[in-house]
Amino acid sequence: MSDNAKQNVMVKTLKVRKFGKSLGVILPKQILNELGVGEGDVLYPYRTDNGVELMPKNAEFIEALESTREFMHRHANAMRKLAE
Repeated sequence: MSDNAKQNVMVKTLKVRKFGKSLGVILPKQILNELGVGEGDVLYPYRTDNGVELMPKNAEFIEALESTREFMHRHANAMRKLAE
């Protein structure tokens, strides 16, 4: 592992454990703080060239939602007509 890669490692390891019929990991407080999340929040996994990345927001979904809202606002009359 390069020195640069070592600097990016937040914790030594995460152990995969059984939770009921599923498997999971417990995220240390350091990672939760870095992500800005807490109990009950949702994380979205993204596949990247380097593996899987966890994000607290689904950027693609939020962008699509905002685009849809803008479209519906611009075409409010058509949306009302379609709703009849």
